[in-house]
Amino acid sequence: MLPVLGSIVDVPGISVGHDQDHAARTGCTVVLMPEQGAVGGVDVRGAAPGTRETDALGPTARLEVVHAFVLAGGSAFGLDAAGGTMAFLEERGIGYAVGRWRVPIVPSAIIFDLLVGDGRIRPDRAMGYRAAALATRGPVEEGSVGAGCGATAGKLGGIENATKSGVGTASRRFDELVVGALTVCNAVGSVYDTQTREQLAGPRELDGGFIEPSRALEAFARWGKAPPAGGNTTLAVVACNARLRKVDVIRVAQMAHDGLARAVLPAHLSRDGDTIFACATGAVEASVDVVGALAAEAVAEAIARGIRASNRPR
Repeated sequence: MLPVLGSIVDVPGISVGHDQDHAARTGCTVVLMPEQGAVGGVDVRGAAPGTRETDALGPTARLEVVHAFVLAGGSAFGLDAAGGTMAFLEERGIGYAVGRWRVPIVPSAIIFDLLVGDGRIRPDRAMGYRAAALATRGPVEEGSVGAGCGATAGKLGGIENATKSGVGTASRRFDELVVGALTVCNAVGSVYDTQTREQLAGPRELDGGFIEPSRALEAFARWGKAPPAGGNTTLAVVACNARLRKVDVIRVAQMAHDGLARAVLPAHLSRDGDTIFACATGAVEASVDVVGALAAEAVAEAIARGIRASNRPR
């Protein structure tokens, strides 16, 4: 049994910061790389993503190093938050040297939370800057914070019957290799704890209990309409201290989606934006297959932790 650690910041050099508007129920989460950056990749499985700089992470693109990832609420409006994180990094001389300028690479992705709180308020540059400034290697706050401030899950029975969701994080270690994940689950589907098989979100029976998995899929098939646009997205950042090529980091992001699909039923829908970013800091030699397998485990656990933390009495 591989030991279970705490969070994505168990990967040396990774730090996390949140900023949010609790009244408006939206926010953003920033994952900072070491100052020199890390090799980045991405895999987008949802058919309706809201993203920025993902093409630069493709296998044929020349760029390899990223300096931060930003996850945000606010639908496409929330992509503005990445500009604030770029400004924060530029002030500190972090980014690609282009003449006398430094250009930080900050890929980002969003969830749809406009119908949960005050949709007039969205993550912006100021929020992205503050989240970056608050980034720390200390304990990562989980639950309805940052990009998960307005996240919900299990919306097949309508948003009024959804379960609060949010930011979750988890990690795995094998010898010197450390793999961590941070997730924001805003899924329309049912959500499960893959370790205990407990259902955490989904359509409910009349007595308030969750409908069992097979019947949940039947309910989805009989729902009679497509899921609401943008309302069904799960985002993740996977980090590791392995020495990997860009193509391998992309493979890690692909394998990490296995963890998403184990935890969320159904996943990767036609109107969602399921997106997983990955990065490798290059400290230790490791097999891409081992990294990807551990990433899937960490993603699945992080999704469950995000829902548990969001529904824990404060």
